[in-house]
Amino acid sequence: MSATRVLLVAGALLVLGAVNYSIVGKERIKRNGEVIFLDLAPVDPRSLMQGDYMTLRFRLAADIQSSLRRNAAGDKPREGEQRLADVNLDSRRVASLARLGTPTHRLRYRIRQDAVWIGTNAFFFEEGSEQRYARARFGEFRLDKDTGEAVLVGLRDANLSPL
Repeated sequence: MSATRVLLVAGALLVLGAVNYSIVGKERIKRNGEVIFLDLAPVDPRSLMQGDYMTLRFRLAADIQSSLRRNAAGDKPREGEQRLADVNLDSRRVASLARLGTPTHRLRYRIRQDAVWIGTNAFFFEEGSEQRYARARFGEFRLDKDTGEAVLVGLRDANLSPL
């Protein structure tokens, strides 16, 4: 086997190993993570290439973005940077940016195209089921309290009932 082939196979195995490691980590968070909810303002675009999906914008992301602008004294996050936001949960487990007192949780976010991203910005659903998700008002996440990583597992209505 030539050196080029060996390098190609090793590279492919490395990429597949990294992808599988990431998948296993997210599945662990989905299984064992703490339930939290984030307020959302959905938009329902349609994509011919990807199927039906809902674009997700989270109120918490906007609050973090505003906080970063107010406190931007030389500490502006760079593209791709990951940070932790201090959040509190209310009695319904809806997360909000911690303003006073001690935060109860830390939530990881990323900077992409000068915007705060939490978890994901899209929720894909089966074609023809857009009416079901039109009532979505919250994203249901599982949160890894150790890392702050949040994984979207579903959408909820205004009463936090599963859709």
